[in-house]
Amino acid sequence: MGIKDINIQYVLQKRPDGVPESDTWLRKELPIPEIKNGDILVKNHYISLDPAMRGWINENKSYIEPVAIGDVMRAGTIGKVATSKHDRFKVGDCVTGWGGIQNYSITKGENWHLVNEALAPMPMFLGALGMTGMTAYFGLLEVGKPKSGDIVLVSGAAGAVGSMVGQIAKIKGCEVIGIAGSQQKCNDLINNFGFDKAINYKSDSFIQDFKKALPNGIDIFFDNVGGEILDLALTKIRRNARIVICGAISQYNATTRKGPNNYMALLVNRATMQGMIVFDYAEQYPKAAEEIYTWIQMGKIKSSDTIVEGIDNFYEAFLRLFSGEKQGKLLLKVI
Repeated sequence: MGIKDINIQYVLQKRPDGVPESDTWLRKELPIPEIKNGDILVKNHYISLDPAMRGWINENKSYIEPVAIGDVMRAGTIGKVATSKHDRFKVGDCVTGWGGIQNYSITKGENWHLVNEALAPMPMFLGALGMTGMTAYFGLLEVGKPKSGDIVLVSGAAGAVGSMVGQIAKIKGCEVIGIAGSQQKCNDLINNFGFDKAINYKSDSFIQDFKKALPNGIDIFFDNVGGEILDLALTKIRRNARIVICGAISQYNATTRKGPNNYMALLVNRATMQGMIVFDYAEQYPKAAEEIYTWIQMGKIKSSDTIVEGIDNFYEAFLRLFSGEKQGKLLLKVI
């Protein structure tokens, strides 16, 4: 039996403590099932790998139900309809939804969307025109509320969301400083994504570089990292600053988590720190996607991908989310 005749799935086998081990998921091979009336069978082409996946396999109360033991690992996907008994979808349609870590997904079409792959390559609908773009767009514009001339600091700036945030902030007339994990990534932020400055947090001179890059403080801090970076940023916020808590990747695998010590800076500076979940803006996705697409067409938004080929490289690819061995959007290519 060949790979085209089976559905390879990765299902959650146990809840990890710290960095997930390879046996956190169980690889299963199943026959491709027959669909029922109202169903579509989607052959997944690309799978989105995101830091939030680490939180989804915890049992803690969160903004979304945890992945249950024995369930296919949750993930966004894009692919084509292989079989359809659904009025809205036909064979060959390109669709995106929550297909999970598997070759094939069966769905009744809820929360699945048709996309026009003539407009952009498939990966872009999981990146700049997908949840990545939506997160950057609404996190910055709705929570950060940038004004022309604001100083915007972005942590995890070389990641898919961070690089988008910086570019949107530049479109809005802001000065943008990014924090990334290598000099090469810092150079890329400036040369390819238009950031004004970039700071390498792995440099021995990071603290000095941080202070030098922000002589006038911060109006908006878009945080994807948490921990010590968040604590440091709090020392530089200005009056009425806005801190957007999008993620805390430095804490996801930590067995002992660190909160900010410098939180009193929020009081002193009459600042706000607000969490954002992209699902809260679902009704506005089409409008945001249209504006982002326009910016892409105008050359104001660029995106980059790291693509790992082969569904059986899921675990190795997943670890790249936390090792820094990726740039931009991380995707798993299924076929």
